[in-house]
Amino acid sequence: MNESFILKIFRGTSEKQYWEEFELVVKPFYNIISALMDVQKAPVNRKGEKVEPIVWEQGCLEEVCGSCSMLINGRPRQACTALIEPLLQQTKNRTITVAPMTKFPLIRDLVVNRDSMFEDLKRIRGWIEVDGSFDRGFGPQQDPKVQEARYVLSTCMTCGCCVEACPQVNARSKFIGPAAISQVRLFNSHPAGKLQAPERLRVLMEEGGISDCGNAQNCAQVCPKKIPLTESIAVMGRKTTMQALHDLTSLPDASS
Repeated sequence: MNESFILKIFRGTSEKQYWEEFELVVKPFYNIISALMDVQKAPVNRKGEKVEPIVWEQGCLEEVCGSCSMLINGRPRQACTALIEPLLQQTKNRTITVAPMTKFPLIRDLVVNRDSMFEDLKRIRGWIEVDGSFDRGFGPQQDPKVQEARYVLSTCMTCGCCVEACPQVNARSKFIGPAAISQVRLFNSHPAGKLQAPERLRVLMEEGGISDCGNAQNCAQVCPKKIPLTESIAVMGRKTTMQALHDLTSLPDASS
């Protein structure tokens, strides 16, 4: 006989949030998304009350889109790859807690607004200018080691897990966060992206930029794609220092 477990969900809106429990049966290869789907099909809580279905986000279901980020047993991660059986082995009372991330505005239940991360990508010019690229022909060849490093950085899903885990990201801070800093490293290492490297680095030199990092290293611990975020922050720290010195020495001499 299959064993049951409790899925305890912190739901509601910013005006009112509350815990609600649902009892489910463990199935082979059961994950959090599958459990939420079962609750959606039969939204009856442990009290026997029929309630509104849970609201959450999902997309690819293979840890690529980053949309199903949430707190599972207090840890930010992707719900699609969070298997029930390993989670239950970490608990004592066969209860799994699921909650929305706290560093983003809450919309409803497990859905948050991550627009701030996408706005930060706009700030750092997280793209490669391609106007006229066909006229210029093929780009320069890249070292395979550089390509390999860039590929790892390019796997960022903007899922928000690193931002959620970062103690420097809070209501009193303007810190841009580790994801945007790592993306500056990605686009500045592109042969064409290097042309806008100074503009990207100057964004990291502003208030809330790279100097606000407290080196907690939580970001690298929770990143689903294992991106070396602390390494990117260190590399960009050196690059911003060099850019600041370059900008300083390029200032016109006031005495001339």
